[in-house]
Amino acid sequence: MDTVSLAVKTRQPDGTRVARAVRRAGKVPAILYGHGMQPLALEVDRKALLQSLNTKAGENVVLDLKVEGASLKEKTCLIKAIQHNPVTDEIQHVDFAIISLTEKIVVNVPLIALNTGEAVGVKEGGILDVVHHELPIECLPTQIPEKFEVNVKDMKIGDAFHVKDLSFPEGVDCKLDPDEVIVALHAPKKVEEAPAAEGEVAQPEVIEKGKKEEAKEGAAPAAEKTTEKAVKSEKKE
Repeated sequence: MDTVSLAVKTRQPDGTRVARAVRRAGKVPAILYGHGMQPLALEVDRKALLQSLNTKAGENVVLDLKVEGASLKEKTCLIKAIQHNPVTDEIQHVDFAIISLTEKIVVNVPLIALNTGEAVGVKEGGILDVVHHELPIECLPTQIPEKFEVNVKDMKIGDAFHVKDLSFPEGVDCKLDPDEVIVALHAPKKVEEAPAAEGEVAQPEVIEKGKKEEAKEGAAPAAEKTTEKAVKSEKKE
């Protein structure tokens, strides 16, 4: 992997007011640390930073920082963390970590599932589950792979890809267990009908109500018979 040159400048120590001023000027607040040095507050041009990230390596790009305003003139580093605005997704802050090109490091490399819609199991109604979208690997900075790819086209329901099913370049070691599942194709979930809640059965209530109404209707003739008897009794008297 080739290194990319990036110019940065030192700035005043962190502070909300200072950081806002840096962003208004079209720059991104940053910090550089590692290898026993004191953290150094920096600022980097936003466009230049985006351009350095626009490579096949993405955020794993190896950078040669050209530092202006400090005795430290040049340092090889990686991007350790990027903070984004939760609303605009604009880069708010960057952490640079100093590295040695002769020492192994651990980084996360993207895992890409190919032909996801063409998988046999998906066509049968199965659900494709990409368990790990990134794989933690250990290697020299110059050996960082751009990505790992898994072709899932022939996967059937119940099939799975494990770490041991991948081929890693020489000098590149995955930090996950070899038997760790990275992609799986599950059977479709069965939709179970929810049991009727107590008191929701309306039929018995209707029947009961009908009986009560019949009882009321039957009460009228009984009352009429009582009245007739009373009239006859009065006539006799």
